[in-house]
Amino acid sequence: MLSAIWFGMIAASVLCAAATGRLGELSSGLLEGASDAVEFSLLLLGSMCAWLGFLRIAEESGLTRLFARCLSPVIGRLFPDYRENQDIQGKICMNLSANLLGLGNAATPLGIQAARRMARGCSGTASDELCLLVVLNTASIQLLPATIASVRSASGAQSPFDILPAVWLASALSVVVGVLTAKFLAAVGRCRR
Repeated sequence: MLSAIWFGMIAASVLCAAATGRLGELSSGLLEGASDAVEFSLLLLGSMCAWLGFLRIAEESGLTRLFARCLSPVIGRLFPDYRENQDIQGKICMNLSANLLGLGNAATPLGIQAARRMARGCSGTASDELCLLVVLNTASIQLLPATIASVRSASGAQSPFDILPAVWLASALSVVVGVLTAKFLAAVGRCRR
């Protein structure tokens, strides 16, 4: 479906450019846009590599286990079925850490690893805790929105982090609403069984 949408947009652009006699402008715009996209991707790739390297060092040095122990009261309350499982708590902790740093692209693979470990005990149906992990990963509370700051910096923003209060408020509200909704729906589901 997505390919059909892209094809339709490109075909409409070519038809409109041909009808208005602006095929040359379309061609130069395509090349300029492709060049900007590659440059922008490389800037983001550098930022992502640095933060992923930091997360990998944290995991290898045992910092994630320490962080998981510090967060274990919170993680234990949110994920009571995995209170004693340090491996899953560590994966959840890595996912939350990446989200706290605003690394949504890095948080997703970490969330998938945690979800795979959590799904081992499920019998084909996602558990309430697994659904909550998806909600937390999607809502992603952010203390330091590194990816957004990189995008803003690459786009020429003078103060890429001046959006921090808005990011803190929006991400905190989305996480609170997501967690409360997931817990409420889990309780409703348990009552219906």
